[in-house]
Amino acid sequence: MPADASISQLLLQWNEGDQAALERLMPLVYDELRRLARSYLRRERPDHTLQATALVNEAYLRLIDQHSVTWRNRAHFFGIAAQMMRRILVNHALARQAAKRGGDVPTLALDDAEAAGLRAADRGGVDLVVLDDALKELERLDPRQSQIVELRYFGGLSIEETAEVLHVSPATIKREWTTARLWLRRRISEPGTR
Repeated sequence: MPADASISQLLLQWNEGDQAALERLMPLVYDELRRLARSYLRRERPDHTLQATALVNEAYLRLIDQHSVTWRNRAHFFGIAAQMMRRILVNHALARQAAKRGGDVPTLALDDAEAAGLRAADRGGVDLVVLDDALKELERLDPRQSQIVELRYFGGLSIEETAEVLHVSPATIKREWTTARLWLRRRISEPGTR
């Protein structure tokens, strides 16, 4: 059985209360969770105090504590994992800012984000908190576009996987992905944005 199908099957078994499925699931998803964590942390400042293993462990603890989620498949699981990692990093950034009382503002290096349309041309990166605020604003305006950005950019899901998670066509995802990227690029580069 292919790994994706196996992961989806184990998620369904876990939904049905099979705790042994959760134990079999972790070795299958751990490497992908670490890849996601490393991808997030590569975009952070070089002296970031959070390590990939800690980020994976924190996200994993939050994932297994999800009682209201009905896991549909692998893409859904990794989309939720990406969302949790983003929240953990934003909370970490906010705590750091509070500790420094407005000192060094953590930035998210977006060197590989050209495709996401989130590059800040006049800076080496985008403040993670500013990006999070922009995504929250986008979520109020268009929840699906916010989800698309989260799944594609943060979760690393393909157009097809994102379409599967959101139950829409790949053409819809492509169109809304383009719109969301343009809106975020404009919003993040507005004067007065940190």
